[in-house]
Amino acid sequence: MFKLVSRTPSPVHGRATMRWTPVSRAATLAVMCLSTSWTGMARAENLMDLYVAAKGYDATYLSAKAQAESVQYQVEQAHALFRPALNLQGSVTRSHYDSDVSVPPIYQQFLGVNSYNANVTSKKLALQARQSIYNASDSAKVDQAEQSMVVAQADLKTAEDDLAARLAQAYFDVLAAQDVLTTTQANQKALAEQLASAKRSFEVGNATITDTREAQARYDLAAAQEIAATNDLHIKRITLDQLVGRNDVKPQPLIAPTDLNGLASGEMEDWVTKAQDAPTIRKATAALDVARLEIDKAKAGHLPTVAAVASVQQVDADSASDSARQSAGAGTTSAIGVELNMPLYSGGSVQNRVKEVLKLEEKAERDLDNAKRSVALATRQAYSVLQSGLAQVKALEAAEASAKLALEATQLGYRVGVRINKDVLDAQTALASTQKDLYKARYDVIVASVKLKQVTGVLRPEDLTELNKMIVQP
Repeated sequence: MFKLVSRTPSPVHGRATMRWTPVSRAATLAVMCLSTSWTGMARAENLMDLYVAAKGYDATYLSAKAQAESVQYQVEQAHALFRPALNLQGSVTRSHYDSDVSVPPIYQQFLGVNSYNANVTSKKLALQARQSIYNASDSAKVDQAEQSMVVAQADLKTAEDDLAARLAQAYFDVLAAQDVLTTTQANQKALAEQLASAKRSFEVGNATITDTREAQARYDLAAAQEIAATNDLHIKRITLDQLVGRNDVKPQPLIAPTDLNGLASGEMEDWVTKAQDAPTIRKATAALDVARLEIDKAKAGHLPTVAAVASVQQVDADSASDSARQSAGAGTTSAIGVELNMPLYSGGSVQNRVKEVLKLEEKAERDLDNAKRSVALATRQAYSVLQSGLAQVKALEAAEASAKLALEATQLGYRVGVRINKDVLDAQTALASTQKDLYKARYDVIVASVKLKQVTGVLRPEDLTELNKMIVQP
């Protein structure tokens, strides 16, 4: 390990330079990691462990879950339209009666009043029941509420698939960043050895200063790449920690060697056929059904409604006049019957509402067509990305083997004097670049397989379980 320090002019550059010196750089990187990492115990966990943790922590998924669970209560509210409704009513009324009719003179002396005046107190307690028998508009509302459950489940499935895809991306991004850092460090070590060799050759007069400067430049570049790789790994780990709600998570690496061929079974059109049941299509289909039910509900504006009604009412009335006080007593009235309500004219609102929802039905049909086409296109694209990734992995594996052989041959040629230092530096850099591309391509293929199942709507927790079998178990 090395530390960046200032030095006096050197025979290599002929000016003050910055050097990485051994030993102390380990302490420098340790301080960087401690100052930027989250506190907490490091955890070595596999994909399924983190998936369970993410389902209990991710706010986006939990929000979609709560939204889906709330819809069942909306459905029950709609069903309540065809259940009996029972109401209790009570009232106390005080009224005053003042008549202009005069009391006959013969009774005025006897009654002591000249006109009729009365105060009446009425008390009423009633129990009313109502049961809908026929209401086309309410029937459509119930059917629409049932379709809202389909939409809610489709949204929840979309959120669940999105969580699985985001977790897979974050998990394998960390592993890719770790591999890039390891490769960068190995490349830096090899370049350091080549730099030392160039210096020795220059000191004994077997090489020019150009060789040393080229080696120094490559080494300095590798040092900068190592810093960038360290920072990238730190950022990727923060992203994974945030997703699962844990600190300093250490994902388990892939089993070596890893067979990726099983991730792309089936032909493209087979996947397109599977995609016909994708959540996006189910949601658009439900939206079309809701639009058609809205037509039924609008047409119901011309239809009658029928309901059974029943009531029990108790009334108690007291009457007091200027001359006397009388009590009518308490009475109970019971009634049961059928109520018919037939709309006759509403100013043309029903006809225009029907025309409006017919256009909305056409819009829903176009939205469904667009959803089907979009899902089919996304499926074909995801399948192509996966197949291209597999081919790229195979090509890079062959390139890595060739790059290793080329480096060994170049190093041998350098030692016997038929190759120059720059040839070795180029071969070493090419090998490191190929290895970085290979490691990233492998992880990209795994993530691409998850995203293919996501866009087709067939992603299941069991698929993550299968991926988990490719990971070293703690």
